[in-house]
Amino acid sequence: MIAKLTGIIDSTSQNSAIVDVNGVGYLVHASNRTLSRIGAKGAHVSLMIETIVREDAFLLYGFADAAEKEWFQILCTVQGVGPKAAQAILSAVSPEQLPLIIASQDKTALRQAEGVGDKLATRIVTELKEKAGKMALGAAAQQKVSDVRAKAVKGGVVEVPKSASNDAVSALINLGYGRAEAFGAVANVVRDRGEDTPLGDLIRESLKELSA
Repeated sequence: MIAKLTGIIDSTSQNSAIVDVNGVGYLVHASNRTLSRIGAKGAHVSLMIETIVREDAFLLYGFADAAEKEWFQILCTVQGVGPKAAQAILSAVSPEQLPLIIASQDKTALRQAEGVGDKLATRIVTELKEKAGKMALGAAAQQKVSDVRAKAVKGGVVEVPKSASNDAVSALINLGYGRAEAFGAVANVVRDRGEDTPLGDLIRESLKELSA
């Protein structure tokens, strides 16, 4: 199996690049994020590789860093998510955003990815919520996720409890912010000022977080 490729970029397209390694050109599928980081034709590149072997194909998926490769592998564990869909998700949202997106059940963010509809987005956030809680969400978000899980779990899906925090998240979403970023901002304010922060103060301080 190929685990890493180091060479020169021969060419790039929308979802892939050809990497010249000592005169041999390897077709490497990659997210927009990775393609934007590796440079143009003639640039030296080193990519982490996930090799996918099928009866009719031998496919290489490349990643600029370990975090993206790890999330690619995690996403592919979800029923209905193949390499192509995982790559599309990583083109739409960064690996740093995914833990909070999943923890906050932000299906809208996942639906930005080409080929990901509501049903698949729901399956992703449902199946991966436990894994997301163990990843690097940041201290505030981790605490908020823990509180939510401890208070209400219904039908296998985390339910956000009715509270000032929940109302603040809803208010920020109505103002045009994504669920994940609203969730994270409110979690930071709750960490600093406590669960008893009045709703008005919670919204105002969260807006400051989002504009910082």
